Amino acid sequence: MSVNLAGALLMMASMACFVLNDTMLKLTGGAVPLFQLLFVRSVITCGLILAARGRLGALHFRIARRDWVIILIRAATEVTISYFFLTALFNMPLANLTAILQVVPLAVTLASAVILREAVGWRRSLAIAVGFCGVLLIVRPGPEGFNIWSIYALIAMLGVTLRDLVTRQLSPEVPSMTVTLVTAASVMVAAGLASLSTPWVEITAQSWGLIVASAVCILGGYFFSIQVMRSGDVSFTAPFRYSGLVWALILGWLVFGEWPHVLTLIGAAIVVATGVFSFYRERKVSGAG
Repeated sequence: MSVNLAGALLMMASMACFVLNDTMLKLTGGAVPLFQLLFVRSVITCGLILAARGRLGALHFRIARRDWVIILIRAATEVTISYFFLTALFNMPLANLTAILQVVPLAVTLASAVILREAVGWRRSLAIAVGFCGVLLIVRPGPEGFNIWSIYALIAMLGVTLRDLVTRQLSPEVPSMTVTLVTAASVMVAAGLASLSTPWVEITAQSWGLIVASAVCILGGYFFSIQVMRSGDVSFTAPFRYSGLVWALILGWLVFGEWPHVLTLIGAAIVVATGVFSFYRERKVSGAG
């Protein structure tokens, strides 16, 4: 298996974990205030990382100063993404927000070509463009218009792009588990401070179970998303980010009984087809665009 194929699989695993995390949080039904929920989940995530050290990879802090700067920039970016994403989510339609965030693969691919000097052939570029059209069919953004909350969503999108590109600059010697722990800890601190602005509530046994499951999923999401940015070409793995939408469709139907619109199904088929095409191209001509 080439590094690009491994990167594609890691990206799909990352998206699956993130969507499962979102599902668990949604199942709590708002019984726990958001920032309290994120803080408790992050505490559990940090505990899981420390408990699993050595099993999921090395965990140490003997890291060069250059890499520490990158890790801290990445952590600050993660906190920024959380703030702008959640603020936009609470003030604009989810379809519009999702549509804006799906620009990330295009932005990452463009940045990888301009900044990282990766070769991006016309076939990959066309596949990403077609996949984005499929995304638009899925989310079908409404006519509400472009406002301040759309700008917040764009900032979150740029933050995700910067986070991925910064991760790409880490030295191979830096353990992914260390970066994962710093990420989880940064979200924990930020959510903990934010949670002080609202009263805390008692957490039920059912909510505890969902939060623990969410912590396991977000651990996988963090870890795989870091690994994928260290495996293969960014321009090749970026389109597989769309697989998260496919996971969202499946879980939305199975867990919440949300049957997709026919246009949503067509869009999902297009997204899957572009991913399969990119996978086929990589197997046929490894590393070629």
